[in-house]
Amino acid sequence: MAKTPLKKRITNYKLQITNWIKENRFEAIILGLILLIGAFMRLYRISEYMTFLGDEGRDVIVVRRLLTDFDPILVGPGTSIGNMYLGPLYYYMMAPALLLANFSPVGPAVMVALLGIATIFLVWYITREWFGKKAATIASLLYAITPIVIIYSRSSWNPNIMPIFSLLTIYSIWQFWEKQKYKWLIVIGISMAFVLQSHYLGLLLFPVIGFFWFLTFLKIYKSQITKRGAPSFAYHQSQLGPFIKHTVIGSALFLILMSPLVLFDARHEWRNFEAIKTFFTHRQTTISARPWTAFPKLKSLTEKISTRLMTGTDSKAGGRALIGIVLGILWLIVFNWRTLKGKEKKAYLLISIWLIAALVGLGIYKQEIYDHYYGFFFAAPFLLVGGISQGIVNNSKKTGLVIVVLILGWLSYINLANNPLKYAPNRQLQRTTEVVRAVSKYSEGKAFNFAVIAERNYEGAYMYFFEMWGIPAYIPIADMLDKTLKDQLYVVCEVTGERCNPETNERPELANFGWRKVVASWEESGVTIHKVIHVQ
Repeated sequence: MAKTPLKKRITNYKLQITNWIKENRFEAIILGLILLIGAFMRLYRISEYMTFLGDEGRDVIVVRRLLTDFDPILVGPGTSIGNMYLGPLYYYMMAPALLLANFSPVGPAVMVALLGIATIFLVWYITREWFGKKAATIASLLYAITPIVIIYSRSSWNPNIMPIFSLLTIYSIWQFWEKQKYKWLIVIGISMAFVLQSHYLGLLLFPVIGFFWFLTFLKIYKSQITKRGAPSFAYHQSQLGPFIKHTVIGSALFLILMSPLVLFDARHEWRNFEAIKTFFTHRQTTISARPWTAFPKLKSLTEKISTRLMTGTDSKAGGRALIGIVLGILWLIVFNWRTLKGKEKKAYLLISIWLIAALVGLGIYKQEIYDHYYGFFFAAPFLLVGGISQGIVNNSKKTGLVIVVLILGWLSYINLANNPLKYAPNRQLQRTTEVVRAVSKYSEGKAFNFAVIAERNYEGAYMYFFEMWGIPAYIPIADMLDKTLKDQLYVVCEVTGERCNPETNERPELANFGWRKVVASWEESGVTIHKVIHVQ
């Protein structure tokens, strides 16, 4: 059969969307309002609210060189622990956005915000397919207004793309497991490459994929057994063949997308592989090899997840919300399980395995767990709450609807009360450019060394604008002092007191400058700028 031309398929999709909107006008209006709310909370004054510190500066430096010097990228950002490196896919994602924004760092931040808005739609779409209209409205609305999700949807940072690609991975599992659409195995291979190159916690999705891949394989194999107990090869060709074929294609695409990191490793004595091996084999301070050690942490971990994702960081409300979710799950199992459709039961199973993998994985992790670590299952609690709410409404009618509306109102109030837009913007990007201009003025066009004294920042953000604007700023490097050491040093202090003393501070960027003294100081945009020269 000949394939439908692309233009005709696009026309058909447009027609289907138009017809759906006509038939579901009220629902389309509600979805539009939710997307507008989500877009406003992610895009409003994004240039002032976005994070732009050392890591973000480092990233745009790398991507700008890719665009201007055609310098290929084989490795991505480093991880915060373990001295490991991610793959470069996020850098290549940043490139079009940075170019379209005329090299403004706001471009990649807007790209992440748009992906965040697309994730809201995907939450609505998946929840509607699995549970129904009311579930979709509740899940997508809560996802759109959750403070932590908003914060990580408006800055350019590699972990911030993980929510949409992890959710796409989960939906792809649904497609090949429930609907026997095996081409979605290809989507899994691609989306998992993006997940894994945004953060290595994406590895926790592999057990979920493996579990449902194995279930699907068993289902296909059992269904091809004849009465004599032997496989039917005709059925094998029609079902198992495409399943294996698309598994291989998806795996191959995953490996291709991961290959730049392998090439980098091969050229650098497998340093990344050794770092990963060390991380997983020296487990005293990283992870536990025994999954059951996660069990004692489950209560505190689930409370923290509920607090951070469901109730706008309000710990008391987070505990109450968790109790409500647990009671909802128990009610679902005890009183409502028999009335659920097969599709709904399978959706709950998929969400459950997803959350179990997340909880066990985070439970055996021995380091501090930060909010962005939840990115690979950001959407899971919202899908679950949406499904439970739909079940309550379906089985308790008016009473259930009143209960759900009250709970939705309570959660919405708590999340909006903690909305990050309530607080003044950090203006990190603006401060950076103002300081760069000031240092440029003080240096009078002469080459200089540059350093930053701060608690959570380093030179990357400032160096991006020095480089882009052609200002001769250099960081003194110990084994390259003949090329990088200059006669004057400008130090930006983002801390106060004795910590902000360039003469005694022994950061490498200062120590490499040698014996030094401060000859002038200025205040600029809330920081102190010191001019430092050499002394004998």
